[in-house]
Amino acid sequence: MDQRCRCYNRGRRKSCSLWSYGLLMFTLWVIKDIFSCNNSIKTVIAFDLNPITFDQGYAPLFSDFNIDRSEDDTSVRLLLNRQSGSGIISTDYYNYGFFSAKIKLPTEHTAGIVVAFYTSNVDMFPKTHDELDLEFLGNIRGKPWRFQTNIYGNGSTTRGREERYRLWFDPSKEFHQYSVFWSLNKIIFYVDEIPIREVLCDENMGGDYPSKPMSSYATVWDASSWATGGGQHKVDYRFEPFTSEFQDLVLQGCQVDPTDATSTNCDDATDELESSEFATITPRQRQANKWFREKYMYYSYCYDRLRYPSPLPECLLVSSEQELFKNNGRLKKPQRFHQTRRPHRGPRQPNATAVY
Repeated sequence: MDQRCRCYNRGRRKSCSLWSYGLLMFTLWVIKDIFSCNNSIKTVIAFDLNPITFDQGYAPLFSDFNIDRSEDDTSVRLLLNRQSGSGIISTDYYNYGFFSAKIKLPTEHTAGIVVAFYTSNVDMFPKTHDELDLEFLGNIRGKPWRFQTNIYGNGSTTRGREERYRLWFDPSKEFHQYSVFWSLNKIIFYVDEIPIREVLCDENMGGDYPSKPMSSYATVWDASSWATGGGQHKVDYRFEPFTSEFQDLVLQGCQVDPTDATSTNCDDATDELESSEFATITPRQRQANKWFREKYMYYSYCYDRLRYPSPLPECLLVSSEQELFKNNGRLKKPQRFHQTRRPHRGPRQPNATAVY
């Protein structure tokens, strides 16, 4: 026993006992922290964000009749039915920024449906547009949800930078926070404060790195031709309307005129953006990032040698990730997800929530 823990008289026994208890609890905390990589989602502290109302930052993009705003204007529902999908757009352009929303996806029969939360300037620069995508791909009932991230710069649509993943939870059950941080030097995609992807600007990317002011978008639409099983599973309108809910909308950055972005002084806004907690990935978030990518990423363009014999310049190859993929950027072994069985009186369906 540690010399400091020895009690030489009765008067010290009580304090010694408390010290020993404290030492034990601290040791257990350290052990728990060491093995927290299996529960990274529980150890990442939530961001301190300042949500806005819909009117403060957004406007309808298309199909206003399928956009349902809450009475207090703090949330919005986007509907897809036989008539149309729907979408919203930020009322301002941003010269770099942080774009975030809590989203709950449609439930049940969602094959063929795409819900997108992204930034773009395609309306201003149709041939040289920039874009940052978070796209949720409709799923077959009972299967884990899939989604993808992508980056385009200066109209570089022939050089897609897709990564595809599965989620460790069912995104139709409750709200989860999805965010995109975009600065002069880096791009970070977040799910519930876990940095699932980071792209560092490399000078060899040239115009492929998004650099022009962008707006923020949210849409839901029919992508039956490709979204689920390569188009094998279509939207089933017997279950319409399909509803996506958005709340806690966050728009942070320098608001600019996209035709004359240099005329606006963005120094203060840029400094605030760069000093925010979501601009830097902490060691614990790095651990969570590793956990997510090795467990739930099932395609990455950086490991796709058929498409890109030489990796694109921003690709930072990670040996533990590289071992997971074939030359086509897809997994060597299929991902396995936890399945639970229903009582014998009903059909057996896999649980959409993966164990992590």
